Parts: sequence; C-alpha cells; structure tokens
Amino acid sequence: MDKNTYNKLSAAEEKVIVNKGTEAPFSGKYNDFSKKGSYNCKRCGARLYTSNDKFSSSCGWPSFDDEIKGAVNKKKDADGMRTEILCANCDAHLGHIFEGERLTDKNIRHCVNSISLSFVPEKETPDLVKAYFAGGCFWGVEYFFEHKEGVISAVSGFMGGSTENPSYEDVIYENTGHLEVVEVTYDANKVSYENLAKLFFEIHDPTQANGQGPDIGQQYLSAIFTSSNEEKTTANGLIDILKNKGYKVATKVLPVSTFWKAEEYHQDYYNKTKKQPYCHSYTKRF
Repeated sequence: MDKNTYNKLSAAEEKVIVNKGTEAPFSGKYNDFSKKGSYNCKRCGARLYTSNDKFSSSCGWPSFDDEIKGAVNKKKDADGMRTEILCANCDAHLGHIFEGERLTDKNIRHCVNSISLSFVPEKETPDLVKAYFAGGCFWGVEYFFEHKEGVISAVSGFMGGSTENPSYEDVIYENTGHLEVVEVTYDANKVSYENLAKLFFEIHDPTQANGQGPDIGQQYLSAIFTSSNEEKTTANGLIDILKNKGYKVATKVLPVSTFWKAEEYHQDYYNKTKKQPYCHSYTKRF
C-alpha cells in the first residue's frame, strides 16, 4: 500500500502505531465497548477484527479471540517472550497475543491498543466482494491492485487448473492448467468492478497471447475469472471497447473456480523486496 495514502496520525497514535508503544490500561475508548461492527486499522483502514470475536477480559485493553482471516501478521518480539500483532496491510503495531489463559473456548487473546483501531458500526461495514484477475506474473498484478483505492487486499495464487492445492513448482513445471491469479478483495461502496477490470487491462498487455512480457507459458496467460453474469458482461463489454479501438485482445473470460493461495514468499513480493514490477506498468486505454 502506498504510504502516501495512510491516514494522518497524531503524536499519540504514532507513538503506539509506528514506534510500538502501549497505551495505558483502561484508558482506551474500545476497552469497555460492545457495539456491533468491525475494528479497522487506524493507519490504513484495513478490517482487522469484528465485534463477534471481541470479549471482556478485564485486562484493560480491547480483547479478541480471533482475527479476520489474513488481516494480521504475528511476529516474535526480540526477546522471544511475546508475539506482536501487526496489520498485514501496512505493518501498523496493534498489540500482543497471549495464549493459555482459558478466557474463551479458543484460548487465545489478541490484546490490542484502542488507539491502533477505528470502529465502523455494522450498518457502515464495507460491502466486501472478491474479483479474480490473471495478467502474467502475479507479483506485478498484485502490486498495482494493492495501490488502488477501495481495494482491501490483493492475494497471489492459482486458478483454472485441475490440480488441488498446487505449489508454485507444480504450476511452473507440471501440466496443472492453472494460471497465476490475483484475488482482489474490494469495498464495492468505494470502487466498482468495472473500474477494477479497467485497471486490469491498463496494467498489462492484453494483446499478448503467449504470456506477459518475458514470462512465457500457459500460467502467464491473460484472463478474467468471473463469478456472475454481471461480471462476465462487464468484462466482455470492456474487451469489445478495446477491440473497437484496434486492440487484438487475447484476454479470456472464464468462470471462477477454486482459488489456491500461493506460498507466503509470493505475497506482497515487491513491497518485501523494495523493487518495482519488471513486466507490468500502467498504460491508459479507456
């Protein structure tokens, strides 16, 4: 996520979220708080927890016994004594995890600083939808979608083949039929499927029929996997527009099948390596 899009933090927020401080116990506004809704990252707005997983622990900080899948990362402190919780989207410090206290059936407590969170009431909870795009190496496709306003997450994986739970090596060296695909989770109240599909056609070359850039092979083909007739109509409509503009579009429109998440080292690849996409760039086509 582009740091320029982060929410501006106060000095007190920065002390906890950036510099890994801890607010005083019983001082946070979400400690004794039980409204229905979601708890989002104060810095980037990503959804982290829901009220269904919040419980009263009497510890002085908001407590949760589960997180939204894939929303947080866990990292051992330098002394090896505690496990830190961080926003998976922007690396904001949230708090620490404690196990074995038997406070709930899940026997785990996410002890989170209120100041690291913003609460969204249930009626304002984002309308989250998933979309699937294949445009060559998933590193670059993921990178551009992660920077799109309204996108909650972009995850690299595989789709379209016959092999269950394939590894990267399976897809590269075996005839699995899978394409490298990015699963885009977005807030339909903030960005439309059509705008996402337009971005897809503008961050790769939809006319290349044998791969993308220097990446040649079936796994690198251009495709949109659609979940509804509306998505299919939108995708085909954009292809028709491009064809009318003279583009020989090679992109296929296929039905969604099982999405298999790629290995962790593929996720957020360009953010981790501090590199730039080597075969994806933005070209305005609409």
